[in-house]
Amino acid sequence: MSATDPPLTALAQGWCALSLLHGRIEAHLERALQAKHGLSVREYSLLDVLSRQHDGEGGHLQMKQVADAVVLSQSATTRLVTRLEDRGLLSRYLCPTDRRGIYTNVTEAGLKLLEEARPTNNAALREALAEAANKPELAPLVRVVESLGVPA
Repeated sequence: MSATDPPLTALAQGWCALSLLHGRIEAHLERALQAKHGLSVREYSLLDVLSRQHDGEGGHLQMKQVADAVVLSQSATTRLVTRLEDRGLLSRYLCPTDRRGIYTNVTEAGLKLLEEARPTNNAALREALAEAANKPELAPLVRVVESLGVPA
């Protein structure tokens, strides 16, 4: 199969459309979250992921799991955690059963900011999807996203 074969070309075009949709949505979310809450998309995502942890056995995520959830390298995730910890939005502590493990929790201030930012994130997501739905190359992807139960 060569690079000009129709199936490969269609696949590449689909990937480009998906990448374009992601980029548009992320940029729209970034502007809204920064303007209203001083949060980046990554910071919001990290707070959201960590807020869904629970206390007790298996309730905390390891840094690798957190990194996977926010789609960052472990080192970038650690830097992001440090920035949010410096702002008082997260706290870290040693795992009580394995002193090598470090857990990260969202502070009360972090939970408050997350709850304030959630409506902004959801509204910006709806706006970005509505704008993208008007683009013929993106409309089919928007329908797929909406069918997955994403707030739209």
